[in-house]
Amino acid sequence: MIIEPKIKGFICITAHPKGCAKNIENNIKYLSGNKKLEIGKIKNVLVIGCSAGYGLASAMAASFSMGAKVIGAALEKNAQKERGRTASAGMYNLAAYKKEADKRNLDLDIIIGDAFANKTKEKVCDIVNKNKIKIDLIVYSIASPIRIDPETGVRYNSVLKPIGKEYKSKGIDLTGFKLNETLIQPASEDEIKNTIKVMGGEDLELWVDVLAENNLLSENASVVSYSYIGPPVTHDIYLNGSVGAAKKHLKQTSDNLNKKYKIKSYVSVNKALVTQASAAIPVLPLYISLLFKVMKEKNIHEGCIEQAYRMFEKFRDAEESKDFNLTDEDGFIRLDDLEMREDVQKEVADRWEKVTDGNLGELADSDGYRKDFLNLFGFGPDGADYFGEVGEDEIEIDTKRLGIIEI
Repeated sequence: MIIEPKIKGFICITAHPKGCAKNIENNIKYLSGNKKLEIGKIKNVLVIGCSAGYGLASAMAASFSMGAKVIGAALEKNAQKERGRTASAGMYNLAAYKKEADKRNLDLDIIIGDAFANKTKEKVCDIVNKNKIKIDLIVYSIASPIRIDPETGVRYNSVLKPIGKEYKSKGIDLTGFKLNETLIQPASEDEIKNTIKVMGGEDLELWVDVLAENNLLSENASVVSYSYIGPPVTHDIYLNGSVGAAKKHLKQTSDNLNKKYKIKSYVSVNKALVTQASAAIPVLPLYISLLFKVMKEKNIHEGCIEQAYRMFEKFRDAEESKDFNLTDEDGFIRLDDLEMREDVQKEVADRWEKVTDGNLGELADSDGYRKDFLNLFGFGPDGADYFGEVGEDEIEIDTKRLGIIEI
């Protein structure tokens, strides 16, 4: 079978196992080229949403840089060969991650299941109990458009909409990579509430509750969830929009967890990167393309794996200095510090005003964005043979053989 990228809107509906495996290999190469991180109080890590983006990078950094015991949960799909469908990129990522971890005798358990569901939480508790450990760090990295309430069974859908006024901005059509204009009507009150239900802090609190109630958190355990703030050009659709309302709820929940339990709960504000989530947000693909060009010119560009490693460096430095204040004055861990540097933002803002279809390639890293987007699905990483035939044994992941748990 020859697998080619098939892009629909802001996603690719195919994925390449060899390319995804190469991306995992590249992450390991980066981590192996950096110093090992000795963090005495973080030995057992739970990553909720571990199959792509920041969640995958966090899990891999915990495994390959820290040698931690990692338990990861994510909802992914295996191949449907009878329908000519590949597995999801996340499934290929996890299969490659598990293989490489096993080669190095690293302790990794992967659960394929709905992170919002009670049975997934119960399975994680079973694994923690079976291993006779307690969780030192929870990384919460869920970006889902849908959530089914585990108690009521009600399905909630999130929306990417402004609040209070319509949103109009230039952006990029990812199909032809040309500038376009986006007009989005404001979210209704119900849509805002539903988005908070999906992307806010309710599920995070449920995870901490179940682990705490079963005495599965270590003393002074830490929690990290991820968010984004960005520059003013993105605020109307993100920070001040329906997703921003959910992220504010996530921060409030995180702060409340510090009071509710004897833990340290943080929200990390990360850099804008090409992810499946960011590709769906109008304005961000154009902004990211401009940002990448500027940051690469200044030699300060980072991807998910670099950001994850730097976050754990902060934990290590805090432990070594015995100064455990990792946050800014607003209570956030800031990994977007290079993105938000004044010189970077000034240059991006100048280019935002000047950019046209005629000069897009000059002012923005459109090729880099396109490459990173395809790489999310395993198409394009250097050294991967994604033009040749792919065997049936590679297309469908044998989760049982790999020891990946499906529920």
